[in-house]
Amino acid sequence: MKIKIPTLFKKNFFTKRQRFTAGVIILSASLFLVEHFLSRSALYAVLLLAILTDIFLYWALHKDLKDNFSPQVFILPFLYTLAFGLFYFSLPQRLLVEIFLTILYAVGLYSAYLSQNIFTISSIRTIALLSSARTVSFVLSIFIYAFFTNTVFSSQLSFFIILPLVFTYSLLLIIHLLWTYTLEKKLRTEFLWGILLSVCLSQMSLLLWFWPSKPLVISLFLTGFFYIIVGLSHLWFEKRLFKSVLWEYIWVAVFVFIVLVVFTSWT
Repeated sequence: MKIKIPTLFKKNFFTKRQRFTAGVIILSASLFLVEHFLSRSALYAVLLLAILTDIFLYWALHKDLKDNFSPQVFILPFLYTLAFGLFYFSLPQRLLVEIFLTILYAVGLYSAYLSQNIFTISSIRTIALLSSARTVSFVLSIFIYAFFTNTVFSSQLSFFIILPLVFTYSLLLIIHLLWTYTLEKKLRTEFLWGILLSVCLSQMSLLLWFWPSKPLVISLFLTGFFYIIVGLSHLWFEKRLFKSVLWEYIWVAVFVFIVLVVFTSWT
């Protein structure tokens, strides 16, 4: 007699989107509870949630990654949870604020998961959503960079600690963003570019450490600088580094510089 196995217990019951959704719900609820109830130990809990973010991603994409493994796919979701969790500390502990940020985190994390899924598939075959996934990853990377930078400069640490921190998360984000355009398994091209651009960002952060301005303003300026150099790198890889396109980045540079000067305390 042949026994039918219920659909619920079949190995492939959960689709990738269902796994993404389950991961987002669990991580969002966990982040809310961590930030609402924990204080001193919240830092370790946020780090654990960042690790779990990649575990859920691997759970959803393990079949696609089996013969096409790319470690770059795990960078953005990990840094997103870590940066968002750390940024929570700088905000007032109010229930409405926490609920709003939790919803915002969930939407961003789900978008990050979907974009990494597209990159994984695109490394095998070309799909139409690749351009959208690049845009989503770039926007999320801007937010991640702003959150990290604001947290680092708000901590008022020595520049001997700030410089390695800025270099580290800059390098990881740049490697991931450049990989979204090359989709190569080898890290050589992205790593060399990442080292060069991260050194530039670290040097700029050293100058800003001595600049008499608030962490939020410094974060805005350094994030704008990150946007400019990474955006120009993308144009270089796409061979679209034209004069007309450069004006967008020139205006961004002018804007963030004006903000830095206007909101600097000169007294």
